[in-house]
Amino acid sequence: MPHPFDGLITQYLQESAPEEIRHAIKHGKEDDILSESYPYRERISKKQYKKKMAALQCQIVRMQADLRKTGKRVVVVFEGRDAAGKGGTIDAMRENLNPRVANVVALAAPNDREQGEWYFQRYIRRLPAGGEMALFDRSWYNRGVVEKVFGFCHDTERERFFHQVPQLEKMLVDDGITLVKLWLNVGRAEQLRRFLARESDPLKQWKLSQIDVEGLRRWDEYTKAIDETLSRTHSPEAPWTIIRSDDKRRARIAAMQTLLNRVDFDGKDIGKIGTPDPEICGGPELRD
Repeated sequence: MPHPFDGLITQYLQESAPEEIRHAIKHGKEDDILSESYPYRERISKKQYKKKMAALQCQIVRMQADLRKTGKRVVVVFEGRDAAGKGGTIDAMRENLNPRVANVVALAAPNDREQGEWYFQRYIRRLPAGGEMALFDRSWYNRGVVEKVFGFCHDTERERFFHQVPQLEKMLVDDGITLVKLWLNVGRAEQLRRFLARESDPLKQWKLSQIDVEGLRRWDEYTKAIDETLSRTHSPEAPWTIIRSDDKRRARIAAMQTLLNRVDFDGKDIGKIGTPDPEICGGPELRD
């Protein structure tokens, strides 16, 4: 039985994608970086990736043990355009962690009851207790970007969101939660290449949705909503870390390093964690 979106990504490539995007995809090799502004032309090798990740995995396991021992709480927010690599980065981050400690929160669209609640209410229910870490695969920032682009909220609701979110995040931090906000930034050609790969893979077609298909045509609208959201919600208490994710391996390393550097834990080895690559990891000014 054909997938309901089968062929629509290819159709977009052939009929609607900008010429430079079609050219990049047509002539790019499998390991090439398609974005001209990305600082590297090829992906990091699997050997280098595995070596660095092995050290980081040992450190995150130590962090988990310390969380359970001390009762610390950690929240990691993963945001970015569709196919930016959020799910894969989360999987890499919790590969060796106890799922009772590292909880993934991936909420569906709000039901009728949730639509009548305070906007943040369903997210607050999923915040970690002592000794836990919550990994939000998309978060309350849906209102800043996706809901704006697709008209799922009124401008007054979005303004209320921008007024309340800095206060909410400050309260979380003041209460002792370590809040890490990661924006995975993927280039336009790379995003489309990843969608094409999903379209042709029966095991990954489930990842596609009507939002993905329609979102391809609204790149500029997304860009405007993203820029506004980052600028209005980047604060000293809850800063954004931007990770350029055209190379998934480099992005996963940088995300792990960012988290581990932000959390104090027994057995922390700064030398083994290292510093995130400033060419692909930094503040909102790094977003391409």
